[in-house]
Amino acid sequence: MQISPIPTLSDEINDIRTRTANIVAEKIIPNEREIYSKSENSSSIRKEIREEVKKEKLWAPHLPEEYGGMGIGFMAHAYMNEILAWSPLSNRLFGVIAPNSGNQKVLLKYGSEDQKKKWLEPLISGEMESAFSMTEPDNAGSDPRSIQTTAKKDGDEWVINGHKVMTSNGIKADFAIVMCRTEEEGEDGEVNSKMTQIIVPTDTPGFNVIRSVPIWGHTGGDHVEIKYENVRVPVENQLGARGTGHAAAQDRLGAGRVFHCMNSIGQMWRAFDLMLQRTITREVHGGKLETKQLIQGFIADSYIDIQTARLMTIHCAEVMDSENDPRVDISAIKIYVPDAMHRVVDRAIQVYGWKGVSADLPLFGMYQGARTLRLADGPDEVHRILIAKQVLKKYHQGLSWDFGI
Repeated sequence: MQISPIPTLSDEINDIRTRTANIVAEKIIPNEREIYSKSENSSSIRKEIREEVKKEKLWAPHLPEEYGGMGIGFMAHAYMNEILAWSPLSNRLFGVIAPNSGNQKVLLKYGSEDQKKKWLEPLISGEMESAFSMTEPDNAGSDPRSIQTTAKKDGDEWVINGHKVMTSNGIKADFAIVMCRTEEEGEDGEVNSKMTQIIVPTDTPGFNVIRSVPIWGHTGGDHVEIKYENVRVPVENQLGARGTGHAAAQDRLGAGRVFHCMNSIGQMWRAFDLMLQRTITREVHGGKLETKQLIQGFIADSYIDIQTARLMTIHCAEVMDSENDPRVDISAIKIYVPDAMHRVVDRAIQVYGWKGVSADLPLFGMYQGARTLRLADGPDEVHRILIAKQVLKKYHQGLSWDFGI
């Protein structure tokens, strides 16, 4: 990993990127195999790295300083994320791991002071784990307005009934943030205004984990199927005002898509680096791989994919950081970046042959992750429709699209 200062960035962001890269390159990547082994030595390595991260004041970039985080801006976090992504272990070792990080942000913005003390502070300290429960097995995940899980008021309690799937971190969680319909009978208004997020402790009667959902054939993962059967929680477990659940989800997902994309770019960067190391050392058919024209095409195409994805994502982050509407740019990177990552990683796998699909390298995990991202946080097709609608809207207003914004 070679990280140089970017002239257009502030000294603060360049310093964060450099110090992050030093820890990832010198402490995490060389110890990946040992850390994954979960041996006694693995625990001590993790502890040592976390202590160094905190000493360097790089812990929890998504949180304000008063909650033990870095207190940095959105752009600084985005640029930091592409460095963290060089190793799949980095985010956890830097204190920013989903879904806990997303739940922390939602609790910060929508939580009451009591909720912050009861749920947020233990979640930050590591005393608790959390889950996010929105997707349902019988309703389109791309249309959150179709959610059927209900929460009905009964005195000073919410009574929740519904069926969720792909609830992340559901095995270890101490509580879940659950998206529910909280409309009153006969109530008018937009469907979006009838959604509310509610905190549900996982030891509440009626919170029934059905199974761990196998992902890519791997059993025992942390995405679970849950049935909520007359689950009763106090009304004070409601997050924010009734009807703000959809807005809270969009707050979480919008920024999350940028971080996912910067994370994908970091992984592409490492895949590109691995591919180049192979091409300049591997002898085949009387010469190095680097001398083969097809491989030179791989190098050029991957460079173009990475630079295009990176510049699109940085532009989107800049739009989000401004007062302009970022929806089209968020959808654009959500479509383009995972697809570009898929191509870049696929080429690297092809260059490595059998080793590319083995656990000796991180490429197979990157490949699966790239395909999964085309579904996570909304499928490509929904984002394409959104882009087209927003662009057409401009032209129907007698305007044209301004690519300079």
